[in-house]
Amino acid sequence: MPLPQEFIEELKARSSIEDVVSSYVGLKRRGRTFVGLCPFHSEKTPSFTVYPDNGSFYCFGCGAGGDVITFVEKIENLDYLESVRSLAQRAGITVPESDADRGLAKLRMRLYEMNRETARYYHGILLSPQGSAGMEYFARRGLSPKTISRFGLGYAPPDRFSLVDYLRKKGFSEQEMIQGNVAFASRSGRAIDRFHERVMFPIIDLRGNVIAFGGRILGQGEPKYLNTSDTPVFSKGRSLFALNFAKEHAQPYLILCEGYMDVIALHQAGFPNAVAGLGTALTPEQARLIAHYTKEVVASYDADAAGQKAASRSIPLLREAGLTVRILVVPDGKDPDEFIRSHGESGHARFQQLLDSCGNDVEYRLTKLKQEIHVQTPEGKVRYLNEACGVLAALDSELEREVYAGKLAEEAGVQRTAVLQQVRRLLEKKQRTRRQKDFRTFRRQTAGAQDKVNPEKKQNLRAARAEEAILGVMIDYPETSAYIVAKLLPEKFITAFNRRVYCIIMGKMKDGKVVSLTDLADSLSQSEMGLVAGYCARHAGMHAGTQEVDSYICVLLKENDKNSAQNSSDEEIQRYFEQLRAEKK
Repeated sequence: MPLPQEFIEELKARSSIEDVVSSYVGLKRRGRTFVGLCPFHSEKTPSFTVYPDNGSFYCFGCGAGGDVITFVEKIENLDYLESVRSLAQRAGITVPESDADRGLAKLRMRLYEMNRETARYYHGILLSPQGSAGMEYFARRGLSPKTISRFGLGYAPPDRFSLVDYLRKKGFSEQEMIQGNVAFASRSGRAIDRFHERVMFPIIDLRGNVIAFGGRILGQGEPKYLNTSDTPVFSKGRSLFALNFAKEHAQPYLILCEGYMDVIALHQAGFPNAVAGLGTALTPEQARLIAHYTKEVVASYDADAAGQKAASRSIPLLREAGLTVRILVVPDGKDPDEFIRSHGESGHARFQQLLDSCGNDVEYRLTKLKQEIHVQTPEGKVRYLNEACGVLAALDSELEREVYAGKLAEEAGVQRTAVLQQVRRLLEKKQRTRRQKDFRTFRRQTAGAQDKVNPEKKQNLRAARAEEAILGVMIDYPETSAYIVAKLLPEKFITAFNRRVYCIIMGKMKDGKVVSLTDLADSLSQSEMGLVAGYCARHAGMHAGTQEVDSYICVLLKENDKNSAQNSSDEEIQRYFEQLRAEKK
């Protein structure tokens, strides 16, 4: 059952898109619109635009778009109804209870409940005689009972059916267990515990929901760490471990660690601003999530080769998210957890000294290059300077480039102007490559080659563009809608997706109602909303009277005639050409 129209109207009136978006994105006014760096992909030049006039947003870089509901869906990884609830809570209004049983929302609530019960079960096992192996492991790692309780740590016993049996008694079905990835289906179809003989780390979202688990094996075997796969309530690449605690302590910086134990050890030692990824390399989404809470991050990865490689991969992602990056290298090849434990009571003070003295990412990368390249030979020196200039060319700030060019020149005994000249050459090359890439992307987009939502566009390009213009005008200039509907039947739309959108708009135009983008949000997916928002964005600010509307309709009708001719008999084709000749006289 759709939400009542009166409720949606009130929600729109109380949810200014520029206010909602600006709580996540830094926006600057540009005429009647606002622009900023897109929160859904990494970019250095703002291509994300908010249109207060029609309550929409659109990114010309990645194609993300929609209304205020779609924005909250995407930024918070929610479904439609949860996004509506979030906005309603913000606006101080109540969502009609009759719609609380929507399918996906109900499933997500069940999975949240099941994960909470699962976390309770694992924690209870850890505190029981069955969990002695897990408790011994945590004791060896120096964790106090208070820390174990605060993070809800647990233990998955060896029995492969213990959790399944427990959850079944709590009223959860095997299908729900498999959907939540706490179990998997055997060949016989029976649910089997996903985790066994592992210490367990619950992963909690920013609203306090248990959304997933990480498990570390205690004996031999692979993988060492096993994590929940993506589910309806969990996206591995969009979540961070312990951010639910660290978000309150994110100023002046967050500490980004490699693993769960490093984070927990740092929190216990008095550094509650530590977070970690979830078993995979840092993603752009995680970098942008960090940027929501702080402007600076200290990357504290393990000192082994894998940890240093992960640090090198993370730096450009963190920089692209607009973050200042410092790199903490723990001495003696230790990870943060080992370092703190090895210094006992002075662990906090010693680690704080490391934090205070750690250099930024540019210094780190230049030092790494010097360690890897034999700079004593002329060839090595040239190679080092070339690669170091590449590091400087990746910096956004011209001031930063100037400062480090001076340091590099002094260190290598070369002219500062020579270093800056090489940096500028590399910058120009990067800019040319970026322009060529942007142009190729633009051509593919305008030709419909990349349009997965409306795949018929590339075969019907002229018609699809006319359809897009018509739909964009109907939303941006709703006063034209009645005129368009009177002149254009849905059957005249050639592409199925645009025809469906047109029918949705027609269906919502009851009693002369003005249809906005938000009115489509309950009928279209996020990617579909993004496409329609693009129609509006490309025609925003352009005049759209009856003359312009007639020209779009005329193009579409002619394309219809052309398609009909291609599918007609020889006799019908002859009549079509005679009609065209008559029109030209």
